[in-house]
Amino acid sequence: MKRVAWIVVVLIAVAAAGAGGYWAARRGLDLPMPGIAKEPTPPKGGKVSYYQDPDGKPEYSAEPKQTADGRPYVAVREESDEPKPAAAGAPAARRILYYRNPMGLPDVSRTPKKDPMGMDYIPVYEGEDTDSSTVKVSPGKLQRIGVKSEPATLRAISVPVRAPGAIQLDERLISVISLRSEAFVDVVENVTTGTEVRKGQPLMRVYSPAIASAAADYVATLSFSGTSATSQGARQRLLNLSDSPQLAEEIQRTRQVPVNFTWSSPRTGIVLERNVSDGMRVMPGDVLFRIADHSHVWAVVDVAERDLAAVAEGQAATVRARSYPNRTFTGKVALVYPHLNPATRTVRVRIELPNTDHLLLPDMYAEAEIDTGSGQQVLAVPDSAVIDSGDRQVVLVDKGDGRFEPRKVQLGRRGAGYVEIKDGVSEGEAVVTSANFLIDAESNLKAALKALSDGDAGTSK
Repeated sequence: MKRVAWIVVVLIAVAAAGAGGYWAARRGLDLPMPGIAKEPTPPKGGKVSYYQDPDGKPEYSAEPKQTADGRPYVAVREESDEPKPAAAGAPAARRILYYRNPMGLPDVSRTPKKDPMGMDYIPVYEGEDTDSSTVKVSPGKLQRIGVKSEPATLRAISVPVRAPGAIQLDERLISVISLRSEAFVDVVENVTTGTEVRKGQPLMRVYSPAIASAAADYVATLSFSGTSATSQGARQRLLNLSDSPQLAEEIQRTRQVPVNFTWSSPRTGIVLERNVSDGMRVMPGDVLFRIADHSHVWAVVDVAERDLAAVAEGQAATVRARSYPNRTFTGKVALVYPHLNPATRTVRVRIELPNTDHLLLPDMYAEAEIDTGSGQQVLAVPDSAVIDSGDRQVVLVDKGDGRFEPRKVQLGRRGAGYVEIKDGVSEGEAVVTSANFLIDAESNLKAALKALSDGDAGTSK
């Protein structure tokens, strides 16, 4: 009996010793006790920078926040409130000011973020670019957006003024044939409307009693041994009626009065009108023929009122007729008409053109391009280099190494894909001609962020 009691006492002592060791081990290793929740230890580190979704999603918050199911966001802390001294020769760590949109949109964030396409926002470090007048773009981005530059050079800018119009005959090359006395047409030669005639070619044979009487007087004075003044007077009366030196010369040579005389063409041209027939009686002033020379014609075009100041006499012009779209006719501005059409707000301009092959016909539609350029070389850049917002005109000067400077410019004339730069850019400076609006957006974003940063700095003070 005593032996059994002694064994029980020993077992109880061993059990007590084991339990004490177990509790001691738990306390030494700081292990949680079964059934007792251990009080959470505050995470080590500096102050909280932001809070991130506990599942690692790209969702952040500047303030403590919970998920929809009640779980708190994870606090992301700075390593230390006090900056660590940098090792000798090692670059100092830079502080992130904010995160900007990777596509250059005017959107920034104080915390890391992703755009709708899943691209990470780009961190902007303190002191990254101290020059507020320039924009720095990485080489990779320059290649992706296709930035191209071209130097500003001296060139003659061609400034064409385009105007529609029509072909007309030269008024100075039109002749009207009519008699100065009553007469009868004996025979009309084989000449019809549209026929091309040569100067001196016979048109008709005419009998006129008044011309026959003047011819008889002239023959009498030639046969009479009187003074030469009398003969000259009779000859002049004949010329006044017939207007034909050939008739007077023939009478002087033959000393005979012809029954009728031939009327010849006064110029080379095309017959526009024929208003005479065999045996017709004609009166003084009746239009018998109208002949026009087509070797030179006019292009009369309507220039808009806004372009009138640039057009002047003597300027070169190129005319295209709708009937010959692949052919051009060159001439010069001969006259700017002194009247404005109030209905169309245009001014007529006359362009003289050679037409030796008679391709240009009267009343044919035409389009003229007048070169109003002076030919003087001016500093110019491509049209695509100018960013024109209406109230300001800007170009981006390529300063190399991915740095671009927006610069306000004063523009002049435009033409042939180039624009004159009067002020703002020097000769030889490279300007961006492609994708410049993306860099301009980057510049505007940078200016806005600088103003925001300056405002934050003033508030923190």
